[in-house]
Amino acid sequence: MNQDLMVRLFRSIEGDPDDDLVKVAEKIIADEKEKGHLRLSERLKGILSRNVATHTSFKKELKTLLPEGTLIPTDKRNNIPLASLIERESLRHEMVLPKQTETAIQRIEKEYVARERLAHFGLKPRQKILFYGSPGCGKSMSAERIAWNIGLPFLKVRFEAIISSYLGESASNLKKLFESIGGYPCVLLLDEFDFIAKTRSSGHDVGEMHRVVNILLNLLEDFDAPGLLIATTNLEGSIDKALFRRFDDIVEMPKPGKEEIVRLLRNTLSSMNVSKSLQYDELAIKLIGFSAALVVKVANDAAKTAVIQNCKIVEKEHLIKALNDNIKYNNK
Repeated sequence: MNQDLMVRLFRSIEGDPDDDLVKVAEKIIADEKEKGHLRLSERLKGILSRNVATHTSFKKELKTLLPEGTLIPTDKRNNIPLASLIERESLRHEMVLPKQTETAIQRIEKEYVARERLAHFGLKPRQKILFYGSPGCGKSMSAERIAWNIGLPFLKVRFEAIISSYLGESASNLKKLFESIGGYPCVLLLDEFDFIAKTRSSGHDVGEMHRVVNILLNLLEDFDAPGLLIATTNLEGSIDKALFRRFDDIVEMPKPGKEEIVRLLRNTLSSMNVSKSLQYDELAIKLIGFSAALVVKVANDAAKTAVIQNCKIVEKEHLIKALNDNIKYNNK
């Protein structure tokens, strides 16, 4: 068989290691190796190994049953889960936030914990939350922190599986996902929500995406699951105004101020010996306008430089160099 055709054939093979088709493919690889076609056999072996590993990973995720027997639904064509379950031990929950933002998030957590007491008075906790702000300011991390603090499983929507090029399938996938969690307490994260929620008047997305936004409007309007739905966006102005009104609370995630920057630096460098002459306040002023993630990166880069140079102490020079190296990433 032509080598190119054989490679194309192997790219379409997937399954478990014990599947007959996989075993036949392994026999072909062995035959090619015996013929002296070593490069081809190694290439085919690599393709088959990757396909089997990917299939096994998806299969494992598909079999992940959430409590109460809820199954994460999959897309119609590729059986890719429409959401990923993030294990509790992987959730990020240690954060440094401005007081106003911290208060807003604590209120969301406290209302959920007090949901039964609120119900006694005919009141409902905030269920649909939108976090907006610049990249790297803690929107996704805040969702994870909420799930951690209130003890709910954390699901992250996989938009690469939701969105389909086939007519009607994107809307169908969304409905399937929302129906599956209708009676399941969890935190459902729609990260980078603007991916599908762009304003209908923008003129950039028509047809199918227009229908998806309309479906999303209805799903958000009717959302009454026992958990929380959290969406994030970097582009507040691009969200359809009708979608904006569907949220119970809209929280801005600002860039850190001087106080928060000092805390981020101290926390990040807490495992290192830092020069006593280092003036955190002075350095924080230079970092005003940086996102929280970029402040942490500056501190980590400085610490790594000190270690590589066999310095026992992180000096001001290490941090200034790291700051200058990262300025290009800062969108002031």
